[in-house]
Amino acid sequence: MKVRDVMEHHVVTVRPDDTYEDVAKLLNEHQVSGVPVVDAEGRLAGMVSEKDLYRILYPFYSSYYEHPVSYTDLEQREEKVDDVRAKKVEVFMTKDTISIEPDAPVMRAGGIMLAKRIARLPVVEDGKIIGLVSRSRIFKLVIKEQLGL
Repeated sequence: MKVRDVMEHHVVTVRPDDTYEDVAKLLNEHQVSGVPVVDAEGRLAGMVSEKDLYRILYPFYSSYYEHPVSYTDLEQREEKVDDVRAKKVEVFMTKDTISIEPDAPVMRAGGIMLAKRIARLPVVEDGKIIGLVSRSRIFKLVIKEQLGL
């Protein structure tokens, strides 16, 4: 089985100049936990996930060490969403992304995701995203095929 056989063809994407708020709304609306970031030509620029949205609510090490007292109220961390809602995706997205080609074996994609501890891989052909494959989708389809479910 090839990645092309199991990938999602309709891929929700964001642009580097979209905001934290834009991404949060999009993830919620489409009930996905992460999306590729693409440039104006549709080329992969990065990935952004719920983890990235959550991570930015915590201080960077340098600001924590400069002002530790301002970070001791953990309930106040929730209110930080107001401070970051206009931050651009390019500031907090994962830039060092891994992708896979559509004709790769599906178990290679699964192995990459396990080894790298990621939940999804953009499927790229000629530098452009043509799909997205997730661990859960591979698992469901492989198990279904192998167990006849």
